Amino acid sequence: MAIREEQNERIAATVITGFLGSGKTTLLNALLSHPTMSNTAVLINEFGEIGLDHLLVREISEDVVLLNSGCICCSVRGDLISGLRDMFLKRVRGEVSAFDRVIIETTGLADPAPILHTLMTDPLLTNKFRLDSVVSTVDGVYGNSQLDDHAESVKQAAVADRILITKADLATESGLKALEARLHSLNPAAPVYRVHMGDIDPDKLFNAGLYNPNTKSLDVQKWLREEAYGDDNAAGHDHGHDHNHTHDDHSSEYAPHHGHNHSHDVNRHDDHISSFCLTFDEPLHWDAFVTWAEIFTQMRGENLLRIKGVLNIAGEDKPVAIHAVQHIFHAPATLPDWPSDDHRSKLVFITRDLGPDVIRQSLLQLNAASTETNGPGHTSSK
Repeated sequence: MAIREEQNERIAATVITGFLGSGKTTLLNALLSHPTMSNTAVLINEFGEIGLDHLLVREISEDVVLLNSGCICCSVRGDLISGLRDMFLKRVRGEVSAFDRVIIETTGLADPAPILHTLMTDPLLTNKFRLDSVVSTVDGVYGNSQLDDHAESVKQAAVADRILITKADLATESGLKALEARLHSLNPAAPVYRVHMGDIDPDKLFNAGLYNPNTKSLDVQKWLREEAYGDDNAAGHDHGHDHNHTHDDHSSEYAPHHGHNHSHDVNRHDDHISSFCLTFDEPLHWDAFVTWAEIFTQMRGENLLRIKGVLNIAGEDKPVAIHAVQHIFHAPATLPDWPSDDHRSKLVFITRDLGPDVIRQSLLQLNAASTETNGPGHTSSK
């Protein structure tokens, strides 16, 4: 992996995922009618599936329409890469307005990972687009049973940056609180919001990536949100204590526990999911981290659902941000400065059947071997 300077002016891309019937279409319709969404392009599978007739102004081409809100909507019948490329080329040629955000709706795709991999690896897309956020919808009435019965539903929530509980008006308060607690346990760093008919301020869903367009800067702390995993995880240990944080009836951003004490139900899919943050006091050697990443993604990539991290690399003054989804690592980015006086390496993990100890020990062993070989301040060419 080669470290590059992060390109901040790329177009933000948001992926909306969620299990069948969980309200993705309702959410997207509500978002597209919002006045602040006018500089947005949307990629969906078929126009007919989302019912855009009341939003349609005119047809630009067979697959592209302009909506009342000013949004550009594109029907992607084939490959996502070609759809994004075509949309970007239309933007360059002036055939569509200069949108600054893309929303990709994953109807028919149970697993969001292939789309995330595409956004992280295609050369044209990585130069023109940046993954900003993954939004997952969870059915307020049937969400608990879907999490029990469908591993895909668990994965959608686990990799999300924002989680929306839909149909909250049809569910009981006790059921909603139980679902919220479960989602927070599954993915502590993702704010969870209750929504009715897709009604939510778009600002709550976007700008979850490393780059903050409002400040024109890299917002490491907001992106990483390592504080959501609790102080005990600073040493790299599982955190299983309750935090009695308060939350209102419509949104919640607390993490009641992430120890997954649900052994009473051996079929519960999210019992296999772990969420933790590892912190390393000593600088890491870049060659050791790359070796660890290559070995782990090759052998256990399916178990590494998502990784975010900021690294203190031996011999480097500036931090390095890394981001991975399963076996795919995004190109690491050198950040302009540390966000605080805390210069420790921090890695946030969402894993399946893979705890923190084996990850921590394997990385420390490789780092120690690199220190013995190269010395404490050595770093290889990046």
